[in-house]
Amino acid sequence: MQYSTIGTTGVKASRVALGVMRLNGKSRQEASRIVGTVIDRGVNFFDTADVYGDGRSSLALNQALDDLGVSRGTVYLQTKVGIISGQRYDFSKRHILDSVAQELTRLDTDYVDLLLLHRPDTLVELDELAEAFNLLQQQGKVRYFGVSNVNPMQIELLQSAISQKLHVNQLQFGLGHADMIRQEFHVNMNDAASIDHDGGTLAYTRLKHMTIQAWSPFQYGFFEGTFIDNPKFPELNDHLQRIAEKYGVTKNAIATAWILRHPAKMQVLLGSMNPERLTQMIQGVDITLDRQEWYDLYLAAGNDLP
Repeated sequence: MQYSTIGTTGVKASRVALGVMRLNGKSRQEASRIVGTVIDRGVNFFDTADVYGDGRSSLALNQALDDLGVSRGTVYLQTKVGIISGQRYDFSKRHILDSVAQELTRLDTDYVDLLLLHRPDTLVELDELAEAFNLLQQQGKVRYFGVSNVNPMQIELLQSAISQKLHVNQLQFGLGHADMIRQEFHVNMNDAASIDHDGGTLAYTRLKHMTIQAWSPFQYGFFEGTFIDNPKFPELNDHLQRIAEKYGVTKNAIATAWILRHPAKMQVLLGSMNPERLTQMIQGVDITLDRQEWYDLYLAAGNDLP
């Protein structure tokens, strides 16, 4: 396993992490096997959220770590708050503090290493947010902070009010969702690919030394399915297979390696609940694609170079 620093925190986290959104759908024995699989391969970072399974995913993660005898000090725990499913986004002081308290109980810990604001709340009161963050930090309940699915100007707005640096931006990214890169290539053009939907997010995070955590790295669209072995993507799968054979791994490993090859030093959030696939994906950490292989995959995914 390779490790890199999250933002400027000093936290040395595995280049891939386990996202436990779907862990609540597994039995306790299955959850322990999933979590144990990634730990055995060097993963030390786990991502959850209060909205995942209405909190049951966080509880399942804690139970798995407990069943495996994992010491709290050997892993990093990250959670996200701010979504009330189907109703609203809520960055109010009361909601943030209550949500963190509930997550700490579910995770059976005194603190989380990172707390992320889960999608932007346009009704955020900046003074309230600052008060909530200060309290959580002073009480030792949160070590570091970040955001999820937020653009650069939204980050600037939040940073104008809080004293804590935002170290993470969690964004969908992978071969099936590479808009952040595509718009960079199409600068100064008037085609659809040149439209910057996110305000230069990729360049901004590099400039600010933030870590992009790539969620749903094997999905295309918005939870439309995986591109691996999908007949909709024959050229991409052919290229993945050819490169996988060269390195003696699977297509899953190469799709992981493609993200990790980017110098932004992203962290890949693996969401699979299949231990065999997780093992394959993690093998991508040890592969460094050359430039042409990286670009070949980018083009095979249906992108172009102007």
